[in-house]
Amino acid sequence: MHHSDRGSQYASGDYQKLLAANGMTCSMSRKGNYWDDAPVKRVFGAVKIKSLHHRILATPDEARREIFKYIDVFDNRQRKRLALDFSNPVEFEMADMA
Repeated sequence: MHHSDRGSQYASGDYQKLLAANGMTCSMSRKGNYWDDAPVKRVFGAVKIKSLHHRILATPDEARREIFKYIDVFDNRQRKRLALDFSNPVEFEMADMA
């Protein structure tokens, strides 16, 4: 999955062909709806600031591990959310299945 805004360089046919050739699905905000990017930017911002900020990662695999650890271990299993009645997503899903 590759997410971007609707900049001409990202919407160009050549760029879209490059994504397709590499097996990537394009996720792009709708024309005139700049706020479509807000959820993605918030997630990337949180990962950058809370997990990767001021760190030097030696390899892409190390970056993947750190990002997975932040999202799956911390964000999905520890961080409580007001919108989920002060539970985390895993707790909320488990309660919904009960």
